[in-house]
Amino acid sequence: MRVLIADKLPEQTVRDLTALGVTVDARPSLSADELPGALAESGAEILVVRSTTVSAEAFATAPRLGLVVRAGAGVNTIDIAAANRHGVFVTNCPGKNAIAVAELTMGLLLALDRRIPEAVADMQRGRWNKKRYGSAQGLHGKRMGIVGFGHIGREVAARARGFGLIVAAFAPDLDPATAAANEIEAAADLDALLRGSDIVSVHVPYSKATHHLIGERQLALLKDGALLIHTARGGVVDDGALIEAVRSGRIRAALDVFEDEPSGSDADFASPVRELSGIYATPHIGASTEQAELATGAEVTRIVDGYLRTGSAGDNAVNLQRDRAARYTVVVRHRDRVGVLAAVLGSLREEQLNVQEMQNVVFAGNETACAMISLQRQPGPELLERLRTHPDVLAVDLRAVL
Repeated sequence: MRVLIADKLPEQTVRDLTALGVTVDARPSLSADELPGALAESGAEILVVRSTTVSAEAFATAPRLGLVVRAGAGVNTIDIAAANRHGVFVTNCPGKNAIAVAELTMGLLLALDRRIPEAVADMQRGRWNKKRYGSAQGLHGKRMGIVGFGHIGREVAARARGFGLIVAAFAPDLDPATAAANEIEAAADLDALLRGSDIVSVHVPYSKATHHLIGERQLALLKDGALLIHTARGGVVDDGALIEAVRSGRIRAALDVFEDEPSGSDADFASPVRELSGIYATPHIGASTEQAELATGAEVTRIVDGYLRTGSAGDNAVNLQRDRAARYTVVVRHRDRVGVLAAVLGSLREEQLNVQEMQNVVFAGNETACAMISLQRQPGPELLERLRTHPDVLAVDLRAVL
C-alpha cells in the first residue's frame, strides 16, 4: 500500500509509517495545484496532509485513494463532499496540538499586555524607553472570555487560571458540570461573553456556521481597551471588521490566522493587518512546536495502522453518517464458511432491504460466527424463515432498535 505525504512531517513519523510495511512517498513541497497529478502518478491509497488543500479534482484523479489523514484538527481545507462522493474516509488528529496553540495564545496575550514586540524592537535600535513600556495593565484579576471550549479552549483556560485570570467560556454544548470541573464560568451566550470580558480568545473550528462568528456587531460589544487573540482558523473573525475596530483605537488584537493567508510556508504577505501597530501577527504557527508535531505524527501513524488492519477509519472518520435510522437488527448465527453471508445479503437484496451497518464476529475455534445486520425496514417473516433454512445458518433473530 502506498502513502503520499503532501506536507512536512517529522522524520520519526515517516520512519514509523514505513515500519508498518507501507511504501511512503514524502513530498513536503507539493502545492494544492500539484496534488491531483501527484496522486494520479503515485497511485496512493492513503494521503496525509497538514495545510495543503485537497480539492474535488484531487479526489477525482485518485481512484485508489481510500483515506485522507489531516495531520491537525480542522478539515476545512479538504473537500468533504467530494470525499463522500468517492467513498474516501477523512480523518483528523484533534487535540494533539492543543497545548502548542494554548502556549502561543498565552504568549500573544502577554505580548499584547506588555507590548513586548515594540520594546524589543526599540532596544534593538538602541532606544531605552522604560516610560512607555513600563505602563502595562497586568493580567491578574482580569476577565478572559474563551469562544469555544474544545481541547484547545480547555488548555487555554488552565493556563489562564494560572495567571490569575477569571475565565468564562461560551460553547453551545458547554454545560454547567463541565464548566465547574474546569473551574470556569459558562456564559449564557456569545454576546454576554463578549460584553463581560477584558480579554477574548477565539478557539472554534471554521465552518459555514462559524464564518465571521466575530464580526462588526460582535466587536462593537467589546469593552474599550479589550484585547482579542485569534488562533483558531481564518474566517472565524471578520478581518476587515477587526482592522477597523483596531484602527479606531478601541481594541488591540493578536492574530495567528487570517482570511487571506498564503497557502505556502514561505510567501509574501500583503494584508493590511501588518500595517497596524495595534495588531500583532504571527504566520499561523500555533501548532508548530516539536512536541505537537511528534504527538500529531504518532496519531497519524495510529490512524493509518488501524486502517491497514481493518480497512476502516472507524471513530476517527469525520465524514461518516452517524444518524442513519437503523430501526431493526437481524442477528444471524452461522457456521464460519465461505458463501454464508453472501447468501444472507443476497436474500436481503431480493427484498430491497438496504444494509445500514454490519458486523460479523467469529467465535473461538473458527467454527461459528455471528452477523449483526442493521436495517431501516423490518424484514418480513417469510424472509426470516428462508434465512433459517440455509444449511449453514444456526439461528436467526430479529430485534427492534430502541
